[in-house]
Amino acid sequence: MTLTLNQDRRSFGGSTQFYQHFSQCCQALMRFSIYLPPQAAQYPVPILYWLSGLTCTEENFISKAGAQRLAAEYGLLLVAPDTSPRHLGLAGEDDRWDFGSGASFYVDATESPWVKHYQMYSYVTEELPALIAENFPVDATRQSIFGHSMGGHGALVCALRHPSRYQSVSAFAPIAAPMSCPWGETAFRGYLGENRQTWSAYDASELVKTSAWEGPILIDQGEADSFLGEGQLLPERFEAACQQAGVDLRLRLQPGYDHSYYFIASFMEDHLRHHAEALDCL
Repeated sequence: MTLTLNQDRRSFGGSTQFYQHFSQCCQALMRFSIYLPPQAAQYPVPILYWLSGLTCTEENFISKAGAQRLAAEYGLLLVAPDTSPRHLGLAGEDDRWDFGSGASFYVDATESPWVKHYQMYSYVTEELPALIAENFPVDATRQSIFGHSMGGHGALVCALRHPSRYQSVSAFAPIAAPMSCPWGETAFRGYLGENRQTWSAYDASELVKTSAWEGPILIDQGEADSFLGEGQLLPERFEAACQQAGVDLRLRLQPGYDHSYYFIASFMEDHLRHHAEALDCL
């Protein structure tokens, strides 16, 4: 598979790079950013995947989260894909900010016209990891995942559905029960159709009840997050489901913090340490 390097920036002894390639899953050009820590020049390093939220691209996290310094310290390779295929000419793909372009919800769509290109769950869990393992100096047996908002939802779903693949998972303000919130209902109905039983395969609050996940889950949620008050995030539902399943959830409510990357950057060190510990990087 051919990768095209668009940018390469030195940072904290490593390299922040931006790539594009043709995705077989999505049948479209896809983009991702990557941070190669300095240790990657000496030996294979573990991988930490980041899934971004609604309207974001592959640039938001790598430019705003302040993760490279700590990734360099721990020897973590960071990977952040774009949040959807783009510029496909699909009817309605750019009509809304919470559906279509930049709003894939990391599902494998089954409904027309999305089914041909919006296979983001398979892209994130299968194609992209294979691409990273083939082209970069990584230890593919050591990988973890985290994300924000829609991407926090995606990270939780990926980890809960593949508990033996990911060593750890965390999230910032995730959409924790998408079947029960306006954003999730819109996306799932559009991408997956009317059968709510199908939706449950992409709802962390449902998946955690039967998942074999055994490690702790770290979630930070800003108490001043406007989307929390609007009923879009529903961390309390995920908390109740984790209690029912006996899963160790570390849900931290942060007074005064909102939904922004200022919030994410404020607690990034805790999350990277959470993953570095699970990946034996400390």
